[in-house]
Amino acid sequence: MNVDTMRKVDYWLGIPLTALSTPLIKLVQLFTAPRQPDTPRNILFVELSEMGSTILADPAMREAAEKFNARLHFVIFAKNRPSLELLDTVPRENVFTLREDSLVSLIVDALRFIRWCRQRNIDTAIDLELFSRASALLTGWSFARRRVGFHNFHGEGLWRGDLLTHKVLYNPHMHISRNFMALVRALEQPQPQVPYTKVAIHPEDIRLRQVEVTPAQQQAMIEKIQARAPGFDPERHRLALINPNASELLPQRRWPQDNYRQLMQRLLARYDDLYVLITGAPAEAEEAEALKESVGHERCINFAGGCKFAELPHLYSVSTVMVTNDSGPGHFSAITPLKTFVLFGPETPALYGSLGNSTPIWAGLACSPCVSAANHRKTPCTDPVCMRAISVDEVFDRVCAHLDAPGTDSV
Repeated sequence: MNVDTMRKVDYWLGIPLTALSTPLIKLVQLFTAPRQPDTPRNILFVELSEMGSTILADPAMREAAEKFNARLHFVIFAKNRPSLELLDTVPRENVFTLREDSLVSLIVDALRFIRWCRQRNIDTAIDLELFSRASALLTGWSFARRRVGFHNFHGEGLWRGDLLTHKVLYNPHMHISRNFMALVRALEQPQPQVPYTKVAIHPEDIRLRQVEVTPAQQQAMIEKIQARAPGFDPERHRLALINPNASELLPQRRWPQDNYRQLMQRLLARYDDLYVLITGAPAEAEEAEALKESVGHERCINFAGGCKFAELPHLYSVSTVMVTNDSGPGHFSAITPLKTFVLFGPETPALYGSLGNSTPIWAGLACSPCVSAANHRKTPCTDPVCMRAISVDEVFDRVCAHLDAPGTDSV
């Protein structure tokens, strides 16, 4: 199913299902003796659609595991599962995946999920999604004793039943990683709160773990790069990564292809020791090839599909800089020291900025950000001026300042 179809299903099917599920789940639990522990032991995180969110939620997940000495579990769409494996905070055997290719397969997997939760003795479920009815249903039907998530209280239009035991107020003025931490800390409160969570969560509370990349893994990645760029020598050359892609969830996040072309041409003309790799998934290889041809330089390489998803940290560890749209790679690079420049438009870095060695570039137009939890991240905009407002000169100057700084020699 495409993104718009999933939104329609979430609305037209999600509202009646959450309405029916609310009294039914409460009735079942009223007549079912609680056999679950008083403190969390098996915690389920629910986050379906955003790969980058698995990185942003990692500090909260690690705090839950350490605070309660609990086993972590996760439910996610099958295509997004690899993002969980970059840090392996959740054991791979504890991940349940849902197919989204059709409504029938989604329903079948949801029914399997209920049984899986009982087999795993899930006693706590934390819904990381922003007002998704699908995730609310999964959280409710986990039958966990404690069910935590964002609740809209007196707001309008985001109703998704009354399936939570710990209703947390979503704060649109606080970074999403701190909102995720608020969900976990709701479980730590000795007394019920309305709303949760009445504690301060500071930026320093959010610490993202860095992944370790071995010299052998780095060498293997260098060999993969050399297979596509035989002239690349890590002793003499530096790597700049360009990620011109964005998921279909919000294609308005894309900086114009011609801007990327100009940026790469100017970088290659200025730095004789620089190779530029255009990155992306295998399905994006054709588009990357067209962009490479438009650049017309031997040190511009189409590297889309050049490595496996799990090898992205290896690629980042041998690179000097990356420029990317506001999408997954900006968060995946955060688990490495790679300097990353992330281009924002429909969303704001104040809420979704990378937790790593990252600099956001954002024009800050009056209409931006135009997507939020309130509109399920669907913008009416068909002309993303906010992305075109980011000039090639600005990005070029930022990248050059980094490349010219001491300590940015070749690998």
